[in-house]
Formats: sequence, structure tokens, C-alpha cells
Amino acid sequence: MAVFNPQRLQVAGVVAFYMAAALIMVFVNKAVLNSSPDLPLLFLLLQLLIAVLLLHASAAFHSKIVIPKVDFEVAKKLVPVVSVNIIGLVFNTLCLRDIARGLVLPLTIAVSSVYSRSTPSRMVLLAAATVTLGFMLGVAPSSSLPATAIPSTLSLFYGVLSSLSIAFHAVLIKNSLPYCNNSTIELAWWTNAGSAIMIFPFAILHGELSSLYVLAQSDAWNWTVFLWGSIVTGVFGFLLCVAGLLSIKVTSPITHMFSSAARSVLQTALGVWIFEDILTSNRAASIAVILGGTM
Repeated sequence: MAVFNPQRLQVAGVVAFYMAAALIMVFVNKAVLNSSPDLPLLFLLLQLLIAVLLLHASAAFHSKIVIPKVDFEVAKKLVPVVSVNIIGLVFNTLCLRDIARGLVLPLTIAVSSVYSRSTPSRMVLLAAATVTLGFMLGVAPSSSLPATAIPSTLSLFYGVLSSLSIAFHAVLIKNSLPYCNNSTIELAWWTNAGSAIMIFPFAILHGELSSLYVLAQSDAWNWTVFLWGSIVTGVFGFLLCVAGLLSIKVTSPITHMFSSAARSVLQTALGVWIFEDILTSNRAASIAVILGGTM
């Protein structure tokens, strides 16, 4: 007779919640951005602000959800995790994402080992190497793809920076939770509010507010698509933020990245089915290898 293990059930539930939220977020973002103006920083800023509003709304209806008080001492301690989060988001929009995903696992293991002063097991290293190989197979040149799909040197460079930021962010989350009373909700509030404050001046300097004003004066622009797109992605962005923090809290940064690798396989499969993305022989081999390494 199998022994009921509530801790394993909790881990399975949190990982499933994270993967579902991440998949929905990716496809909602893709659908909205395809029909919205090119205002990436403003779009991200609205998502962050909506997440903060949802946290306050949740606290108003549920006594167990506590919004932290503004404490500048705590804010100073959380500057690294918020800063790395913003850097990762920016580079993630500029890079070839499959390269970034492939490098996240080994870099997370390296950063986690340095922080904890521990050595990962051979099985963890073997699994990570297998998953990384799978991602590299997916971005290898293929005759099925046009020449414009071949990654540039700059996109590869941004991919390295993006994956390094994500690796540091995952480890910093684990180390930042004690500053927030070990509460993922409090850390989610600090992360979203802090990121919104940091990204606001860049949205202005990038000229996106003035671009939005010009678009608002145009009769051809359908502002309802942008508004509802921001609200929908803001809601799912909020769920993804909480799910990611919970995943790292109940498991570890390395385990969380393995979950992310498995999610990327599902994402590719759903992309082929829903958006009719191209499935080359390289990408099919990539999926098989990533699944093997993750399992």
C-alpha cells in the first residue's frame, strides 16, 4: 500500500500550478502582442501595476494575505533580487529564447553551488547536461528554416546575459524570502512594486508614453485591444509571479529550472498545434532529449 506523502503532493501541486500559469501567460502574451502596438516597456509596466493592484484586492478579501508595510531597510535588502528581475526581463526580450533556456540550468547550478558552497550530484549534472544538449539541438541550423531564422551573434550574447540573470534571480529569491517573513505574497508585492518603479523612467526615456499619446489621437487605433490585453496578461502575470516564487520556495532553484524545461516542451507542442509553428526534425529531437533529461 502506497504511503500518502503530503509534502510530495504539495510539490506536485505547486509545480503543476507554475507550469499551467506559465503556459497560459506565454500564449496570451503572444496573442495580445500580435495585435497590439510595439510598446514593450509600457506593456510590462502595466502588467506589474495590475499585479500590485490584484495583491491589494486579494488582501482586502482574505485576512491571511498580508501586504507588507513600506520599510526602506527591507527595500534595500531586496534591491538585488528586484534589479536582477528587471535585467532578466529586458534581456529576455532581446535574445534568442531557446539559447537562454538551454543555458539557464547549468548557470543556475553553478550560481547555486557558489552560494550554498555545495557540490551537485553526478545525476543532477548529467540530467542538466542532457537538457542543455536538447535545447542546443533545437536551435541548430536546419534546412527546414529560412536563413533569417539563424540566430545572430548579438542574440546569442543576449541569451547568455538573460540566462545568467535568470539563474541569479532564482537563487536570490530563495535567499530573499527571510527578509519577507518567508512569505511569497510579500516578496511578490516587493518584486512587482519595485520593478514597476525601476522600469517607469525607462518607459519614458524610450518614448513609449509619447507614442501611446500619439496612438490615442489616431482613429485607426483600437485601444480596447491594448487595454484588455494589458488586463488579461496582468492577471496571468500575477499568477505566474506567485507560482514561480512558490515553486522555488517548496523545491529549489535547480528543481524549478527543470520544471521550466519541461514546460518549454509543452509550450513547443502547443505552439505547433495552436499557432501552427514549424516543427523541424531538430526541434523534434530537441523535445525528446529535453524530456529524457527532465525525467
